[in-house]
Amino acid sequence: MSASGAVLWLVNGIIVLYLLAPIVVVVATAFTTTAYPVFPPRGFTLKWFAKFMATEEFRSGMRLSFVLALASTAVAVALGTLTALALARYRVRALAALSAFVLSPILFPGIVLGLALLIYFHQTGLAGSFWSLAAAHAVLTTPFVIRMVMASLGELDPSLEEAARNLGAGWWGTFFLVTLPLIRPGVLAGAIFAFIISFDELVITLFIAGPKLTTLPIRIFTYVEYASDPTISAISTTLIAVWIAVGVPVYTRFLGVRHR
Repeated sequence: MSASGAVLWLVNGIIVLYLLAPIVVVVATAFTTTAYPVFPPRGFTLKWFAKFMATEEFRSGMRLSFVLALASTAVAVALGTLTALALARYRVRALAALSAFVLSPILFPGIVLGLALLIYFHQTGLAGSFWSLAAAHAVLTTPFVIRMVMASLGELDPSLEEAARNLGAGWWGTFFLVTLPLIRPGVLAGAIFAFIISFDELVITLFIAGPKLTTLPIRIFTYVEYASDPTISAISTTLIAVWIAVGVPVYTRFLGVRHR
């Protein structure tokens, strides 16, 4: 290996270590025997995981976050896929302005978007309901689906859709039998992004959620205000393990990643 190659490997290793260091610290502190997070951890125990699983508030918050993420992801995938298809296939005036409009929730600070949605839902009488919270999360996550699906559509040959229509397939038949299978990687990538963002969302949820809609991020937020034990590290470690166990196989199987 040349000197420049060695330097490149060293620099990349430092960058990766810098990015992974917070995760390593969180995971390590989840097993410490001390009553507060400390790194390096002292001893080894699973009692913080047991406390997490034994606390009904955390379990109910996780269930709600999971159901909420599923609902908002379903809405975001449906809206985002059709919107991306319209932006990619139909050339209309002010297309750039329309694209900027549908992607604008990415640009807005969470506190601004949360306040705007709170005012809107109060005016419509939907504030504090589960579906208003799901709609708010869908507003936040749909732009990510649009971007992912548009990337897949950019690699799709339109002649394949034309051939399907020439053979007698209608618009919906062409979409479900030809277009959707070919853009599946983008749709799945957008769904994964939408689910994770919705599950972890805190700022907008604080504005929209009613008293009976306390998600896991809100539980964690309120817990750390009054306690500093490693239970939160145990929750974070559990979520990291779940994301790796579920996300990596899905990404590898459906998004074109293959091990050589």
